[in-house]
Amino acid sequence: MAIYDVVVADARAPRDGRFIEKIGSYNPNTDPATIHINNDRALKWLLNGAQPTDTVKAMLSYRGVMLKKHLQIGVQKGAITQEQADEKFQAWLGAKEQTIANKVDRLTQVKDAAKREALAAEAAKNQARLDAIKKREEEAAAAAAAAEVEASAPAEAPAEDGEAQA
Repeated sequence: MAIYDVVVADARAPRDGRFIEKIGSYNPNTDPATIHINNDRALKWLLNGAQPTDTVKAMLSYRGVMLKKHLQIGVQKGAITQEQADEKFQAWLGAKEQTIANKVDRLTQVKDAAKREALAAEAAKNQARLDAIKKREEEAAAAAAAAEVEASAPAEAPAEDGEAQA
């Protein structure tokens, strides 16, 4: 189970070497993946010229940091006001949270349906076993009754023959 740290590092540093700042963590083992990133620190580093790797860029985009950077650059250039940028970001954030909640709900429903199917299959299997046991018990009881009848019938038959001869 791998959990990764999201760090800011100098491009000249070794891959697993020194880093400047840890800004979050990433756990791809959960569904949906768990991403904890300090959005403000990530935005600060992006605005200062940091170049994220493809994976980190995808995570930042998922968390809205790349959109916030885009909107902030628009504010700096005078294309939009800070209030407009904040409104756009909040609208996007609301839609994103709803999408994530829908995915979690859908995954929960699928998991519950699979559980119900497994329980139904197990109940059917148990019922088939019980029916087979009951059938074997009935057959054994019938065989025992037949054996008892056979055992008692020959004992009476000679007595009847003996009475007939006398």
